[in-house]
Parts: sequence; C-alpha cells; structure tokens
Amino acid sequence: MAEVKISAEVRTEFGKGAARRTRRANKVPGVIYGHGADTVHVTLPGHDLMMALKTANALIGLDIEGRKELVIPKAVQRNALKGFIEHVDLLAVKSGEKVSVEVAVHTEGELAPGANLLEHVLSTLTVEAEATHIPESVTVSIEGLAAGASVLAKDIPLPSGTTLVIDEDAVVLQVLSAQAEEPAAEGEGEGAAEGAEA
Repeated sequence: MAEVKISAEVRTEFGKGAARRTRRANKVPGVIYGHGADTVHVTLPGHDLMMALKTANALIGLDIEGRKELVIPKAVQRNALKGFIEHVDLLAVKSGEKVSVEVAVHTEGELAPGANLLEHVLSTLTVEAEATHIPESVTVSIEGLAAGASVLAKDIPLPSGTTLVIDEDAVVLQVLSAQAEEPAAEGEGEGAAEGAEA
C-alpha cells in the first residue's frame, strides 16, 4: 500500500471552541498514540485527510512540524448529517511492525441458479499484517454456492504475511433461500387497509 504524505501541526488549544475554530479553518483535530509514547494532539488539513481516508487502512506519513511519523487511522468521527470528518485517532506504527486491522470482505462470482440470497454475517475480517503491507480488502469466490452453504473465515484467501485474528470457524457469508411473502399475509393487509378507509 502506498504511503500518503500529509503535513500536520501540533495542537495546543483544546475544547469545543478550539475544535470549532479548527474545523472552520478546514482542518481536523486528531490524536496520535502508540508505542507507549505520550499522546500527541495534532491538526491535519481536512481535504488531504479526507482523500487519504478514501483508502481503507491508509498508511499515512505525517510531517509534524519537521518530525516524521508513520500512522494508520484507528477511529474516525464524522458529522452525522454532513459527513465531514470531525476527529481522527491515529495509531503510530513502524515499518515491519505487525498491526491488527479490519479489512472489507468482497465477493466475486454468481450463486447457484435459483432465488437465493447472500447474507454478509461479517462485512469485515480482523487480520494481522505488517503496517506497511495492510491489504485494502480480501476477496472470496461465491461461484456456484447453493442455499445452506456458508463461507468461514478460514475459507477466505489472505495475502502473504496476513493472518486471521478472529476465530477461523466464524461464519462470514451464508446463502439463504429466498422466501416469497405468504399471500394470506397480503390479504390480511388489504383487508386492514379497506377497513381503515371505511
């Protein structure tokens, strides 16, 4: 995964008022922690951070007023209505260091013929990988799976150097039979609607 470079500044003002001023300046407050070091409070350029976070588990090379720090995002708080980033927690990492992250599970292929539904029991897998080689996602084939079939965590191929953290027998995907609505239920609904109109 390519490293994204971002410049950051040490943050010395705290509280809601300071955070609002930071966001008005199109910057995002954040904290960096890890390796037993003291937590570092920073502000990051909003647009650069938003672009970096479009990639899952982005590896970010921070330049904090001349000091270099390699980090990955661990928690991102977004505004519930507008979606902009309000705060970010960053984990300091080192090249070659193993970290635990969640990666998205993607599927490829078609289910067996018939009206079957694919349920994502888990949308992400928790894996351990080198900080500089974190996979963006993992892909598993569902080609030909019929109703009743399931895909376990251990069935999903992982990139070299990546290992499972969750139980290998955890169900990630399962194929269900599509069930048509019962006509009786529909009839009852219509009757209720007619009664309401009367």
